[in-house]
Amino acid sequence: MKLKYRKDLSFKRWNLLFLSGLILLLLLTGCNKNNSENHKNSEKSPITKSSFLLNTYVTVTIYDMQDEGILDECFQLIEMYETIFSRTDPNSELYKLNTKINQNEKYQISKELSLLLEKGLYYSKLSEGNFDITIEPVSSLWDFSSNPPRLPEKDEIQSAISRVDYKSVILEDQEVTFLKNGMGFDLGAIAKGYIADQVKEFLIDKGVGSAIINLGGNVLCLGSKPGGQAFKVGIQKPYADRNETIAIMELSDMSVVSSGVYERFFVKDGVSYHHILNPATGYPLDYGLISVTIISEKSVDGDGLSTTCFALGLEKGLDLINQLPNTYGVFITSDYEIHYSQGFTDAIPLLK
Repeated sequence: MKLKYRKDLSFKRWNLLFLSGLILLLLLTGCNKNNSENHKNSEKSPITKSSFLLNTYVTVTIYDMQDEGILDECFQLIEMYETIFSRTDPNSELYKLNTKINQNEKYQISKELSLLLEKGLYYSKLSEGNFDITIEPVSSLWDFSSNPPRLPEKDEIQSAISRVDYKSVILEDQEVTFLKNGMGFDLGAIAKGYIADQVKEFLIDKGVGSAIINLGGNVLCLGSKPGGQAFKVGIQKPYADRNETIAIMELSDMSVVSSGVYERFFVKDGVSYHHILNPATGYPLDYGLISVTIISEKSVDGDGLSTTCFALGLEKGLDLINQLPNTYGVFITSDYEIHYSQGFTDAIPLLK
């Protein structure tokens, strides 16, 4: 299925929009005395906490419990994972690993890092290297946030791409070996999804049954609203001046993750450069897609698949999603058409 919408000429950063105004608890009505306690519990306001972590704004909202300590522990967990997975923090485990890689030397790593690398290598293989977590030698050359942004020299990129090859990594339990010198991991395209899943499991262990975890665009729904109604999550329209959505979905116990070319970009000499890089060329991918949104049960899968599908392009990306159970996609192409994967509208109620 495909739709088309008008391009807005303003160049605005966009990503997945969590419709906080639309997921407010629907208060029950009525005066049945047998249900008075249920009414009382359902009318409690949700508790929420936000902070700047993972280079984005993170928000966790709990709807069915009033324990602020659980929220604090969620953020402690996120901070812990950031000290493991960050590519740029000199104190992180990943940063330290990337700065000491020697060919054929074995490195002991934490269980958490090993599990995430396993997922990253899986999607690198699934995409046949179009998505490659060993792209760090290339991605470290680019800087999209500095003023001015940094566009690498061609000879720098050519040198770096020779060290990008997921097949040159051997991962066995908590031991990793590199078959080339100067390699490195960049887990930015998959780490937030993994962390969101871990926060969800933590909340479940604490007895929480209704919550939203929003890691800067990775939106993960735990259960549904108190009362059993689905949460409503929207996909923001690219280039929109306001918080306009192209679709509003009703979801329970599902994850929504988007990858888009205007999340991080800069324009130099009339050319727009975005942050989703092609491992084969070292330059931004250009397969005719503006964004890919994945709806899945696990956020780490949505993270990996959104970037993988972006790297595969529309036809191959849709073909991949159509083969996966309980997984759905929304692709927006550069001609501003919206393409839904097979079975999307049957499985996911749309309000818009």
